Amino acid sequence: MTSQTAPPVAPPPLSSPLRLIGTIAHLGFMAFYGAACFTVLGTLLTTGVGGLAAFGLGVLLLVAMVYALFAAAFLETARVEGLYGFGMPMLRARRSPKRGFVGFLHTIWLQFIDGGMWRAIAHLAIATVLGWIAVALVAALVAAVAAAFAPLYAPPNARVLWDLLPLESGWAPVAGIVVAALALAALVGVALLHGVLARVLIAPIREAQLAAQARDAVNQRHEAIRASDVERSRIERDLHDGVQPRLVSVGMTLGLAQQKIDTDPERAKELVAEAHTSTKAAITELRQLARGIHASVLDDRGLDAALSALASRSHIPVTLDVRMSQRAGRDAEAAVYFAIAESLTNAAKHSRASAARVVVRDRPDAGALWARVEDDGVGGARVIPGGGIDGIQNRIAALGGTARLDSPAGGPTSLEVSVPCAS
Repeated sequence: MTSQTAPPVAPPPLSSPLRLIGTIAHLGFMAFYGAACFTVLGTLLTTGVGGLAAFGLGVLLLVAMVYALFAAAFLETARVEGLYGFGMPMLRARRSPKRGFVGFLHTIWLQFIDGGMWRAIAHLAIATVLGWIAVALVAALVAAVAAAFAPLYAPPNARVLWDLLPLESGWAPVAGIVVAALALAALVGVALLHGVLARVLIAPIREAQLAAQARDAVNQRHEAIRASDVERSRIERDLHDGVQPRLVSVGMTLGLAQQKIDTDPERAKELVAEAHTSTKAAITELRQLARGIHASVLDDRGLDAALSALASRSHIPVTLDVRMSQRAGRDAEAAVYFAIAESLTNAAKHSRASAARVVVRDRPDAGALWARVEDDGVGGARVIPGGGIDGIQNRIAALGGTARLDSPAGGPTSLEVSVPCAS
């Protein structure tokens, strides 16, 4: 299923009355929310650094601080987007391509040096300071309005404006109006400054993410080209090593039968029967080759049925666990199907596995189709350029998905793929 999106609507200007009122309300909230955020972050930092010598417990707090920084940056970016409507995609957590504990440490480091996160944190700090200024200006505005009406309730020569100015009742309204005008003008200035700083600090995240998306699109195009090259090479190899020699053998056998049909009819019949058997084998290989190019059952009955047929043809027992609430896109289903087919083939041929398990889930909330294949073989699978696993990764990457191989020596081997699909 596909969905149509409405054309983007230009956000109102920063100086619109509703935008200014909303900004002032945000700043009033940020005065207290920002202070609480930085209190938590500061506590995690100081306690973490101080606890480094305490059996490494401080490391856990510092890791928590990194994720707390990302959470605060994510919420700040969402707040600014909700207020101003810059059209920014939300911040995404960084992830290392490496595996294991080294990959975890690398992920933490990549998140810590993420420029977009630190720009959002800097904006959070500035918004907190502006929030306290806005709170003070609102307090001044309320006091000034109260002073403007002082003749109605205050005795002559009363002290107004926080008891700082001893004014006669006749002058109190003038002072109140002047201070109120100045406070209101300062509030508008602070709100406009917040919007300008948001454009300077937060909006560049959008440009950086759009540039990253453009790079991803180029990479996907290259991966698609590589995937097609690997697939073409596989088809040529299967034809050259399988079907072609068998058909040549059929031709030679029929030629011999033709020569003996008059002198040795019985032998000629045996040769024709042999050619017939080889022809059926060639047809079977051609069907398997065609199934390797595209499984028609995917279009007719869906991924669940296609995987059931695949499992029934497998040389090792396969346990299927497929739960899909709806059909995914044709390309996504095909990519997942061929990834599972190649994994099962590798499990039977190379890993000496005795059983395999296939789990497939659709994830509508993430707009993705996810699958995992695990066998109990000896492990040690590697990505070889032009090999089957390389073809899987290229095909998945061409659709903007991810493929993760985990195959330690001694096993087990697992392959996880996640492919975006239309919803």
